[in-house]
Amino acid sequence: MVLREERETVAAIATALGEGGIGIIRISGEKAFEIADAVLDRPISGAPGYSMHYRHVRDNGEVLDEVLASVFRAPHSFTGEDSVEINCHGGLFLLQRVLDAVLRAGARPSEPGEFSKRAFLNGRIDLAQAEAVMDLIGAKNEYALQAAMNQLDGRLSDKMRALRSDILDEIAWIEAALDDPENYDLEGYPELLSARIATMLASLEELLQSADDGRLFREGIPTVILGLPNAGKSSLMNLLTQNDAAIVTDIAGTTRDILTEQVRLGKLLLTLSDTAGIRESEDQIERIGVERARKAAEAAELLLLVLDGSKPLSEEEKELLSYAGKRRSILLLNKADLGQRIDERELLSVYGPGKILRFSTKTGEGLASLEETVTELFFEGVFDNRNEVLSVNARHKEVLREAIESLRNVQASVAAGMPEDFFSIDLSAAYRALGTITGDSVEDDVINRIFEKFCTGK
Repeated sequence: MVLREERETVAAIATALGEGGIGIIRISGEKAFEIADAVLDRPISGAPGYSMHYRHVRDNGEVLDEVLASVFRAPHSFTGEDSVEINCHGGLFLLQRVLDAVLRAGARPSEPGEFSKRAFLNGRIDLAQAEAVMDLIGAKNEYALQAAMNQLDGRLSDKMRALRSDILDEIAWIEAALDDPENYDLEGYPELLSARIATMLASLEELLQSADDGRLFREGIPTVILGLPNAGKSSLMNLLTQNDAAIVTDIAGTTRDILTEQVRLGKLLLTLSDTAGIRESEDQIERIGVERARKAAEAAELLLLVLDGSKPLSEEEKELLSYAGKRRSILLLNKADLGQRIDERELLSVYGPGKILRFSTKTGEGLASLEETVTELFFEGVFDNRNEVLSVNARHKEVLREAIESLRNVQASVAAGMPEDFFSIDLSAAYRALGTITGDSVEDDVINRIFEKFCTGK
């Protein structure tokens, strides 16, 4: 997306498309008040900022709706421009009629992400904060929401600016010492710089680790349910999805293909897949399902191995236990309501010191423990201070790796006894890389690519 004319006034439906109690038409640009006056029965152009006014929207003399018009004056608006938000009743046809009237009055349709892009270009938010807006809209669980809010509040940006400031201090010292060696002494400086770089690297690597956490926040933990036929896999799926997503019968081998749903487990989000029961079979279709189950298990971040705890351990279950014990997995001893006949010592000898929970898909026993165990496996300590949770995305991850590589090159140059001017080259590369996270040093095509992913109206 390229802004065709920065001073053009743009408009769009800013709420989700569909029927609702309220729908909002957002107008932004230097003619926002003039255009709003043209479609309202009484002008609002003289109204103060942060005020709301009862009006009627008209189109060619026809009254379309009674509305509340909110006034925001530059620079105190989301975009940093004069803005009006017309709060209409939420019918889609009605919203489109009002938007058409606004467009005929002189606005042009906004492009995807254009309001957020204008906010960025006008210095209202930086690039990391702009990306957090979409993370906030797309948040599907409490942790994703908290991470997006922290990023929108500028916590990631503050970290980047602090690191860039430290790097810039080192670059400035080196350049000054090279230009004025009589007043700046570099004796012992390489070793001091290497120690400072180590501190910077520790901070960046911690952020890089949070990139994986951020992906799991947003997309959910890829989780596969494994087990023999009739162990209770589909019943577990239905319990977690809280509907009959999977067919449950007493006939072994009912599940033939992979069924995937996104489910909330307390505060967590799982991308959960129910698979065919893993066993040897003469049925060709069931064999295909079993093979797909094995491939899904290989790609999963978490395995939920379901065993029928009311029966002694079988040889096939021992094979599954041995496989799951080498992966990040949780063993659910299902049918706890029927009593347990599995020997736990035998389980431990095959599965190892993994996570074992007594469970019942019939009564829900063990569900709270499952949430606690998944949180411990993936996010142990991450949520002790929720204000530090950040939603580092794939773009940030690539930039962090680039900065880390550059700083490691500085350490390598120090270890090799290279001249100090070599340090500045890699320090400058790290400085530029980190600037692309906040948008302080980023090319236009990257900015365009980011905002093209936004929804229209935001």
